[in-house]
Amino acid sequence: MALVGMIAGMALGFAGYFGGFGAFLLVAALGAIGFVVGRLLEGDLELGDFFRTRTRTRDDRRR
Repeated sequence: MALVGMIAGMALGFAGYFGGFGAFLLVAALGAIGFVVGRLLEGDLELGDFFRTRTRTRDDRRR
């Protein structure tokens, strides 16, 4: 995992140096999306974890 983190950091560094701040943000956003998709495909994360509704308690219903 340390090697993957180092490679990701180097990629962000190169994007920031050569492409500017906009490229840095684009690479960071795409990396985050890729991370989430990878976790979904491995089964470590479920899509429902992002879209759960809040359960109401009895005290919330009285208001």
